[in-house]
Amino acid sequence: MPKFFTSLIAALLLIAQIPAVPAHAVEPAVAQAEQQRIEVMARAASTVVAVFGAEGAGGGSGVLITPDGYALTNFHVVQGAGNFMKCGLADGVLYDAVIVSIDPTGDVALIKLLGRDDFPAAPMGNSDLLHQGDPVFAMGNPFLLATDFHPTATFGIVSGIHRYQYPSGTILEYTDCIQTDASINPGNSGGPLFNMAGEVVGINGRISLDKRGRVNVGAGYAISINQIKHFMDHLRSGRIVDHATLGAIVSTNQDGAVMVDNILEETPVYRRGLRLDDEIVSFAGRPIRSVNQFKNILGIYPKGWKLPLAFRREVDGNIETHEIIVRLDALHRSSELTLDKPAKKPRGPQLPKNERKQPRPDPAKTSPELAKYYQKKPGFLNYYFNELERDRALRGLADLGDFSETSSRWIVTGKTETGEDFRIVFASTGMGMLLGENAYLQPLGEDAATIDEPPGSGGLLAGLNHYRRLLTMGAAGFSEFYYVGSTPLDGVGERVDIVEAELNAGRSLWYFHKGTGELMGFDFWIHDQADPCEVRFSGRRDFQGRILPARWTVNHADKTFVTLNIENCEFPTSDDETVKEAGR
Repeated sequence: MPKFFTSLIAALLLIAQIPAVPAHAVEPAVAQAEQQRIEVMARAASTVVAVFGAEGAGGGSGVLITPDGYALTNFHVVQGAGNFMKCGLADGVLYDAVIVSIDPTGDVALIKLLGRDDFPAAPMGNSDLLHQGDPVFAMGNPFLLATDFHPTATFGIVSGIHRYQYPSGTILEYTDCIQTDASINPGNSGGPLFNMAGEVVGINGRISLDKRGRVNVGAGYAISINQIKHFMDHLRSGRIVDHATLGAIVSTNQDGAVMVDNILEETPVYRRGLRLDDEIVSFAGRPIRSVNQFKNILGIYPKGWKLPLAFRREVDGNIETHEIIVRLDALHRSSELTLDKPAKKPRGPQLPKNERKQPRPDPAKTSPELAKYYQKKPGFLNYYFNELERDRALRGLADLGDFSETSSRWIVTGKTETGEDFRIVFASTGMGMLLGENAYLQPLGEDAATIDEPPGSGGLLAGLNHYRRLLTMGAAGFSEFYYVGSTPLDGVGERVDIVEAELNAGRSLWYFHKGTGELMGFDFWIHDQADPCEVRFSGRRDFQGRILPARWTVNHADKTFVTLNIENCEFPTSDDETVKEAGR
């Protein structure tokens, strides 16, 4: 046999002795990671919503965030859908859904799916923990490909964080958003951006386009979930919610510092001391190094929140640093947020005409079961949900006892923190106060002016009249009485629920502990351009089976006006007795 064939046979015999390795074998760690990713995506897919108008027109995505059916999506997805929608889940079932609230500026909407109280819900993560390069995946219904409602998944990385997207012919503004190269296309709008733990870190909304058409080119933008968390309780209020403005315009100087270029003198930040040419150092605890960064931070907060702001000022060659707590004004006038004009249909993909459902009447008019979930009221998107949240926030008032039989007649006495005696008289005709040797009076009635009494308090007596009406009459004691949302108490404390009340010219905000419903205090305005009277409660005392706070701290314009320690409260049986008792 030739030598060549002898060598070939020997080589083949040697190869035959090598143990066979299956072609599909992979490293165990790789296989485990792959299986974990598949399981995370499967769980996430069950929470993703395909959103349609009641007639099948339009199309977008969303994500369930609570087992009782609350889901997030984009404002521009629901803008033309009406009050009721159809929403499909990965289980193939189509559910009825109702609009709850919208944030037109932030391009967010809250809807509620109906028919179950055990929906699969996605946990919300912390978008502030994201870094460039972190893996993420998007889910939704691009181009309405998911006819069975099972969402499409696309994988990518975080391409950038803290991106700012200017408004484009609308009030819609993306601030502090997340850029990703996970493929996002028309139909993905409103769908979730997940981290690899299956937590929602953003709501997909915008994409960058090329000249060939409305297709993704690798740059998509998601609204950060932390921004949405700031607005979440506001969104549950059934209102059209607004973002905040500082009331000042800033620019970057040649040294790179962010300086105040213009400022409105009627704004809270001006009353707190900010002036032209001051340098903004930090806002909401984050350093400010550019105008975009300032816009990013400001844009993620609702109007009315109080937040810390630090600024620098040069005085006689010396640099002074000031730290203040500022209440943020509304970014828009109410008229700018009304939706009275017919909304344009979404620009997203449409079902082919032969696949659309036949036009159907308003579901609320054909189904009493659905109709109860929507209440129309001026100033609200869906008043039904405001009543739900208002009643939840007020639940702690029942623990204070029955004040309804006391009508308007109270006499509260005690000593101030400095040892002065005080007496406060609550009566239907007016509010009176003896503080040391001084007497003050706030007349009541439709024609009575709301005044700053005692002077320098911000209107304490008028505010305490609101307090009396809250405990004795509840919502019936005011011309407007509704749930607003939540806020960190005084800009640095824990989040509290807010209920707003209006009566004649006066306006008050009431703060309730989110866990217990305890009344923490209130702010009262004699008019919108004034600093409020801020009353904070602590401790409890029982008077004839009725509970009042033991300590009332009254602040105005960042200063403590007085601290009242309550020693006694009486409830005379008539106004005559009240007036007689007050004169003793």
